[in-house]
Amino acid sequence: MRIVTWNINSVRLRLDMVLRLVDDYGPDVLCLQETKVVDDAFPLKELAARGYVHAHVRGMKSYNGVAILSRLPLSATGGTLWCERQDCRHVQAELPGGIELHNFYIPAGGDIPDPDLNDKFRHKLRFLDELAAWGEALEDRQKPRILVGDLNIAPLENDVWSHRQLLNVISHTPIEVEKMDAMMRAGEWVDAVRHFLPATEKLYTWWSYRSADWGLSDRGRRLDHIWVTPPLVPHLLGYTVMREARGWGPKPSDHVPVMIDLAV
Repeated sequence: MRIVTWNINSVRLRLDMVLRLVDDYGPDVLCLQETKVVDDAFPLKELAARGYVHAHVRGMKSYNGVAILSRLPLSATGGTLWCERQDCRHVQAELPGGIELHNFYIPAGGDIPDPDLNDKFRHKLRFLDELAAWGEALEDRQKPRILVGDLNIAPLENDVWSHRQLLNVISHTPIEVEKMDAMMRAGEWVDAVRHFLPATEKLYTWWSYRSADWGLSDRGRRLDHIWVTPPLVPHLLGYTVMREARGWGPKPSDHVPVMIDLAV
């Protein structure tokens, strides 16, 4: 089973890139974030023509939005409303073999890393606390689960271009990393990419639009993640971070797809 996650930053604006991804890499399951489209306007027809006839989408106009598209049968099992907001940041489905799949778009958090001064950052921290409580409450710890998405946190020193310079920048602040660690422990999640790539190695999935030459400056962050529960760890085959997608076309997403292969 091949699974890809990608913050596409508008699925309609970048549909050609989504189709290029599925043609080049052929994932069985594609999870998108920041689809920025209401469900009725989601381009399901175009993706069904590529074999993605199973879909579970939750979207809203212009903001947020998540989707699971699959060539494999899936059962749509909902999505939680976090922080008492109906802002389409989570969708959930069950894949063949009883694998529970969660697709998240965690709030970015704004620019000021102080919850007393920044409502967006306070929202992000609460979201992470709720995810930790949710993970703690998960039943059947032997159930295979996958969590993917734009989690908007680069937790490790080598998940950012400069640990020292970004310690006070939202996405890499100590409090965010602490809360992500708590979330991982609560759900017994394993970082599927770092399972293969040591923490000593640099790895990014996002490069700012503000950089005139993102590839040359390479000031990236690893904001996009795939986690699995322990029952799936022995089935992990490998990962791919599609760095080249940051250069697809004149208006690419600032995120790139992340992919894992599982022997299931």
